[in-house]
Amino acid sequence: MRSTKTTEQSRLKLLSMGSALMLGLGALALTSGCTPTHHVRGNYLKDYQIAEVKPGEDGVSEVVRKLGSPTAQSTFDHRVWYYIGQETEKRGIFDATVEEEQVVIVTFNDQNIVDSIKLADAERNDLPYVKDKTPTTGNEITVMQQLVGNIGKFNSNGGSEPSATGDL
Repeated sequence: MRSTKTTEQSRLKLLSMGSALMLGLGALALTSGCTPTHHVRGNYLKDYQIAEVKPGEDGVSEVVRKLGSPTAQSTFDHRVWYYIGQETEKRGIFDATVEEEQVVIVTFNDQNIVDSIKLADAERNDLPYVKDKTPTTGNEITVMQQLVGNIGKFNSNGGSEPSATGDL
């Protein structure tokens, strides 16, 4: 009688240890799966890199050597360069959020010497957009109208097969 009690107690202990182990592994999997991942996108410049560029002294080649190629150039003035970078954080399956954003504007004078280097305002403007659909030209017909409308369109040559000469 005593041995059945001890086996039952040991079985319960083993079961509770197994449950605790599974619970611990589940908690570990949940926390490691939701660990945020950080990414740097674009050309995110460090402060010391920006400080290396000397206005009035450095030319285009020195800027490329010190900062790298620009992310974009101005559409209407090729003497304005933009270095755009973002640090983003992504948690699990959710969309990445922008933690920091930086836009450095380098302008050159007519002799291709750095005129100025500055950080752009980091304010992001939320542009409103309308979720309406774009109007398109053409007919708006239903599926039923399409099915009924196709009756008689095929085999317009009276139902006969195409001839051997290739006439359709």
